[in-house]
Amino acid sequence: MSNVRPGDVAGVVDQIHRLVLDRGDSVEIHRELTRLAPLLTTAQRAEASRKVDARLAGLGPLEEILADPDVSEIMINGPGVVWVERHGRLARHSLTLERDEIDLLIERIVAPIGRRVDRRSPIVDGRLPDGSRVNVVIPPIALDGPYVTIRRFVLATLALEEFAGPVACGQLRDFVASGANIVVSGGTGAGKTTLLNAIAAAIDPSTRIITVEDAAELQLPHPHVVRLESRPASAEEVGELTIRALVRNALRMRPDRLVVGEVRGDEALDLIQALNTGHRGCLSTVHANGPVDVLRRLETLVLLGSDGLPLEAIRTQIAAALDVIVHVERGPDGHRRVSQIAQVVGPGEVSPMPVTPC
Repeated sequence: MSNVRPGDVAGVVDQIHRLVLDRGDSVEIHRELTRLAPLLTTAQRAEASRKVDARLAGLGPLEEILADPDVSEIMINGPGVVWVERHGRLARHSLTLERDEIDLLIERIVAPIGRRVDRRSPIVDGRLPDGSRVNVVIPPIALDGPYVTIRRFVLATLALEEFAGPVACGQLRDFVASGANIVVSGGTGAGKTTLLNAIAAAIDPSTRIITVEDAAELQLPHPHVVRLESRPASAEEVGELTIRALVRNALRMRPDRLVVGEVRGDEALDLIQALNTGHRGCLSTVHANGPVDVLRRLETLVLLGSDGLPLEAIRTQIAAALDVIVHVERGPDGHRRVSQIAQVVGPGEVSPMPVTPC
């Protein structure tokens, strides 16, 4: 006898999905719908059938969440409830997952991208076919795991006016037109890439732009854009192409403008050296708490890639390479806004500019 309540579409979907996991392809979905929930309406039966099909294809139970354009992040913290982010706010989703469902989901994620996740390699990063970033962590590293975090590919093509007032927007467009080297800073999820995309949209359409990204997200409207994306090593630990290697190669491809999605490793040295050898109008982002922190973080990253280069020389090169730092923050309402614009005036020194709210 079924323990599914009349009209409980979610309950019957869970039961049929578990039957498929237990028995395999021998389960006839429509027959089980009639057996488990004979009182469902025609519309509810169609909805339940669609949701079961979604769980059995693609990323299974997550397909239902992935179909929601408002979801920007999906977080699975081991068996139990699934968390999502909508409009900058975290919320529990109605979906719950068991351990066997998460294991099957992870297999569906890592197999197509040629990666491996096991006790020897318990952490894996990858990119889904739609461009979304995915991170998987399994036991013994994940104490309550497995953990799965999916950052959706939902880059909004917003205008600069969505981030700041008309005066600040005019200043940023003037900086771009003059060929200033600009770094966008902010915390995780603050909107750095979205703001970078909005700033880069002000570049002259006749310009040849080369973009270098860890996961391709930028959506530039220009007709002459060459996009490069890094690649992790395969399961056999071969074939890795780092951001640093791509930055070096991009400089050989005659860029008028170089756009690096995010600087977070030793590629900072190559970028700073390039900016000091005539490459103007470059754009990038970096994780930092403000303009002064950007300079400190870049110093650290350049040290990672340098071979005994003195700190004083690094500071001088960074000051000569960068012109403007734009800091973006996300408010309590989830809205992203430019909070600071500062010009780099010397080693470790910035000059703040007034920013009016949008």
